[in-house]
Amino acid sequence: MELPTGKKIILFDGVCNLCNRAVQFILLRDKSNVFCFASLQSEAGKRLAAERGIDTRKTDSIILIDPGVAYYVRAGAALEIARNLKGYRFLPLLFGWIPQRLLDPFYNFVAKNRYRWFGKRDSCMLPGPDIRSRFLE
Repeated sequence: MELPTGKKIILFDGVCNLCNRAVQFILLRDKSNVFCFASLQSEAGKRLAAERGIDTRKTDSIILIDPGVAYYVRAGAALEIARNLKGYRFLPLLFGWIPQRLLDPFYNFVAKNRYRWFGKRDSCMLPGPDIRSRFLE
């Protein structure tokens, strides 16, 4: 699979309501068109995770892939995403000095409870025609 040039890829849990809302939030604020998306349940998402040796049974909510640079999981992914969103670039400055090993337990707590608190879909969301090009198939 050929990755889009110059794009960062967000892998997300396609059946999680919180994750789907996060994707919608990012789409509205990604004015520079930095990100494209793939659900972890999609063939593209499974392949991208496997190519990087990411066990999606352990990291199953959000992963940011910056091709040729690195990948980020949990709180690190959230902070890297915020770094690219206008109006939210202060978050990495505010929380970035805290070691990820201390931030991740809070992230994991929310991730562990996300279905109970926010609900779960029966299937992954289908992007509309206006944003379909931002999703990897």
